[in-house]
Amino acid sequence: MQFEKIDLSNLIAIAHDDHGLGLLIDRGADLEYLAVPAPIQAYEGLQQVADLVSGAIPALDAAESLSTPNSHCTRALSYDPETESLQIEFQNGAVYEYDQIEPEVWEELCQTRSPGHYYNQVIKGAYPSDRLS
Repeated sequence: MQFEKIDLSNLIAIAHDDHGLGLLIDRGADLEYLAVPAPIQAYEGLQQVADLVSGAIPALDAAESLSTPNSHCTRALSYDPETESLQIEFQNGAVYEYDQIEPEVWEELCQTRSPGHYYNQVIKGAYPSDRLS
């Protein structure tokens, strides 16, 4: 999984019909309507994202390989157990991917009270990594 930063702050409303998604975007002085070919699942997914952001549904837990800890250092964590890759989005917006992360390390990272401290002590410099953004 790769994180992408997307600014949806100007998106006012979404709709779906037989032809795809309808997006209403605030362009300052004007409102713009965009039609985007997409299946109903795209609309349903956007509704779920809106519910998640508004707090209407709980965030995914670590068992589903995504965590958003309350940390001064990290903003989001994602782990793929099949490839043993960990992605960390830091508070400054930088995203790094670490390889060869054992499942135990992921579990400990999710359970620690300080993900930033754990990262600095256990992961940083100890595993191969690439900056993604």
